[in-house]
Amino acid sequence: MSQTKVMKDGYLEKRSNGLLQLWKKKRCVLTEDGIRLYDCKGEKGKEMRFERMGTLDCVEYTRGLVYFTIVMSDGKEIDFRCQQEGTAWNAEIALALVRFKNRVAVQTGRNRHMSHLGSCGEGDVEL
Repeated sequence: MSQTKVMKDGYLEKRSNGLLQLWKKKRCVLTEDGIRLYDCKGEKGKEMRFERMGTLDCVEYTRGLVYFTIVMSDGKEIDFRCQQEGTAWNAEIALALVRFKNRVAVQTGRNRHMSHLGSCGEGDVEL
């Protein structure tokens, strides 16, 4: 990720893809562009960019934990859980994802508007 503002830094658990699907504690850094996950030693960072995320859903509250799923654009689902107390990770990630998608939509709209203005040159005007 580029040099973007860190919005939240802390720990959550990610369900592994293996046969046993164990929960593994990860350090999570949330920025304006996505999430970076590190193993407990602070090594092996994995980047999950918002541009490749579809939605955050399947929120469930059980025994003081919040379970949620991030659905990637390609349909892959990644399960997480965190402590329910305080501001939960699922809410922070969902809000950041919405902000990112809104920012992209506004930029796309501006680009379309500017390209439309550019296509209406002086020679195109009929009197």
